[in-house]
Amino acid sequence: MSDRAILVTGAAGFIGFHVAQRLLSAGRKVVGLDIINDYYDPNLKEARLEILKRHSNFSFAKLDLTDREAIKSLFAQHRFPIVIHLAAQAGVRYSLENPHAYIDSNIEGFINILEGCRHNACEHLLFASSSSVYGANTKLPFSVQDNVDHPISLYAASKKANELMSHAYSHLYGLPATGLRFFTVYGPWGRPDMAMFIFAKAILSGAPIKLFNHGNMRRDFTFVDDVSEAIARLVDCPPRGNPNWSGDVPDPASSGAPWKVYNIGNNNPEDLTHVVSLLEKEFGRTAIKEMLPMQPGDVPATYADIEDLARDIGFRPATTIEDGIERFAKWYREYHKV
Repeated sequence: MSDRAILVTGAAGFIGFHVAQRLLSAGRKVVGLDIINDYYDPNLKEARLEILKRHSNFSFAKLDLTDREAIKSLFAQHRFPIVIHLAAQAGVRYSLENPHAYIDSNIEGFINILEGCRHNACEHLLFASSSSVYGANTKLPFSVQDNVDHPISLYAASKKANELMSHAYSHLYGLPATGLRFFTVYGPWGRPDMAMFIFAKAILSGAPIKLFNHGNMRRDFTFVDDVSEAIARLVDCPPRGNPNWSGDVPDPASSGAPWKVYNIGNNNPEDLTHVVSLLEKEFGRTAIKEMLPMQPGDVPATYADIEDLARDIGFRPATTIEDGIERFAKWYREYHKV
């Protein structure tokens, strides 16, 4: 195991913060990268960062992923053996309003990360993909063996592009790369633009909760500690290439190159109405529900098949929605002094 630092991009973000904490608690050195933009409240990002800065093994680089020269010099300085790339322009809805932000961060930013890995002998790149890549697919649960060629948002298309770009680099330069398809991650320090946070805020302020598809929505809610545990286990398991891979019958989840994708989900979809009722119970208030039709770019259900993950690292996310929401609500009350 190298004693060189691991790069975690998006370290002031929700998942990046938790992953950096998990690695630091295991004694690893971490360089965190983030631009701390105002896509959502920068104060929340700064508060996460303050916690990470308490660790002597943590250092921070405030950089823009699209700054090619700055990223190049960061990689040359540290020659990271492991890169965990979690920085991205997130959100399906926002991609309808500001498509260029997704091309800048998720495409241009990603090629700068790939080039940094390629030229500095990176031993393993792990990067955030998304359950949104399943797009128009309706067969449940979503399997990494499924074809994912029908994205229904630009955000999803940018994440699928990341999977394809990383595969090209694995094939051409032997870069071991692992794509992580996250399914509705939630928990303490979560993002204000995600359902759990939006619902909590609405319940406490007496504002209506918008339930799309008239409330008939199911999500595979995945607790953030399960996500960081899966990533921590995958860090030292770079893909070797599948010797049985065949171009005649191509497996979409692996390759002859050292490349792999995994679903990281709870393998247990929950009705959004049940999630709202659990939050009502936690906060002791009744939600005002506004039933609305389906939104563009959205899907009625997500459900992760995680057999590959369980087989390869012996881990299944298993935090129940009841336990996870209790822990999220406790943090929410403390952070917002409710």
